[in-house]
Amino acid sequence: MSAPEKVSTSGVSYTTVDQSYFEKRTLRRSAGFWGIWGIGVAAVISGDFSGWNGGIASAGWGGLLIATVFVALMFFGLFFSIGEMSAAMPHTGGAYSFARAAMGPWGGFVTGLAESIEYVMTTAVVVYYSGQYADAALQALTGASLSPVVWWAILYVVFVALNTAGASVGFKFAIVVSIVSIAILVLFAILAAANGALDFGSLFDVKPDAGASAFLPHGVHTIFFALPFAIWFFLGIEELPLAAEETHNPARDIPRGGVWGLVSLMVCAAIVLFLNPAVLGADTTGASGQPLLDGFASFLPKEAAAILSIFALLGLLASLQGIMYAYGRNMYSLSRAGYYPKFLSLTGATQTPWVALIVGGVIGFAALFIVQYSGSESAGAVVLNISVWGAVIAYVLQMTSFLLLRRKFPNAKRPWKSPWGVPGAVYAGVIALISFVALLFNPSFQLAIVIIAIVFVLGVVLFALFGRTRLILSPEEEYALSGGLHGDPATEDIAALQHEVVLEAEESAARPD
Repeated sequence: MSAPEKVSTSGVSYTTVDQSYFEKRTLRRSAGFWGIWGIGVAAVISGDFSGWNGGIASAGWGGLLIATVFVALMFFGLFFSIGEMSAAMPHTGGAYSFARAAMGPWGGFVTGLAESIEYVMTTAVVVYYSGQYADAALQALTGASLSPVVWWAILYVVFVALNTAGASVGFKFAIVVSIVSIAILVLFAILAAANGALDFGSLFDVKPDAGASAFLPHGVHTIFFALPFAIWFFLGIEELPLAAEETHNPARDIPRGGVWGLVSLMVCAAIVLFLNPAVLGADTTGASGQPLLDGFASFLPKEAAAILSIFALLGLLASLQGIMYAYGRNMYSLSRAGYYPKFLSLTGATQTPWVALIVGGVIGFAALFIVQYSGSESAGAVVLNISVWGAVIAYVLQMTSFLLLRRKFPNAKRPWKSPWGVPGAVYAGVIALISFVALLFNPSFQLAIVIIAIVFVLGVVLFALFGRTRLILSPEEEYALSGGLHGDPATEDIAALQHEVVLEAEESAARPD
């Protein structure tokens, strides 16, 4: 392409770029069905090891059970809808791409920013709990202990390096650690039963409030407060569309890998939800910082529990790998399109977004450090709340995008369609919206709400002042501007598509109203 061309629409401006721009931002296709399944399960499975049990403290075991049923159905509706959109839009942008096509560049930016917050902060939460598990294992085996900050630094450095090594390495690692993590949960179930450690009556040992039941010890209304903790069982599976440009057959493998990954996670959630509190008691489980490890320690010799704690740590490390992958690709896609600074999308020799991985790691580490040493609450709790807040915003916006795209782009190719269709998207959107409202009225989330509101305001202001005039016609933007007629960037000429979009915009502007 000779001279850059410009086009303006919806209050933003695009500049075309030559092929060298995209050559410096190239991803490598290396994933099939198992790679997608592995990275999806890996991103989520740490939710079975820590974090979920706060729902028992909020609503009792019965309240968390009811919340989990609603949320499990929500995630099926959510992923069926996401699977349809990702098959139609096989771009790395994921949620940003869907919202960009449905709601314009402003909607795309806000949705992409929500996912950036979700994935960067979720990674920080997993680092926090991984540090706790690792230090507990170190103390049990050697008597030594390291500062949380040291553990955070070690984990970020190691996993940024692993993700930077190449997508094929990351996918293989995700498959292995996902299988090992599931095996640990199954082993917990077998050993708990074999040792006679299960007491299902202890699921209801939380002391009821006045007038409340043992099943719902804090009242029916607390089910709403348990929704964010139930989401923690599955949060992250929606990242899979971000792997579209690194998947051999995204239209087939992302929906299939995601659905089977979700089924696997349902089984894992059932194991810990029913058995972990049956071993420890619901009251003790709700207050535990590492419920699975405490469960093992309650019926195994100290030495055996210490060894198993190392394997349990793999579940957290699996999610650290999977969710770090997500923030890297999310930031990469928004940067490639010009919403974020363009240097974040550089990929280098390994064809991984190494700059985005490093920057996201620095932000996550800083968030943990500031919250932990600000004298307020536990960094893990606050950052978890921020990540869930970002997630439910992204869920509502993605389901809105699905409904709009069904009407806005009726002629777009949809190689895979949601078996639940519009009703599934509506249900998922409503439950996500209820979760959003529940967060607003839960006092423990107030600090997270303030933080994320500040981030959103700053993000929108910076985009309005700078980003909106520096956008690039990336594959996600071309799809939106072409009315859903441009598809897989691997099979189409990017330069030709850019020129075509510019001509279409000029012709549209020249036509009288």
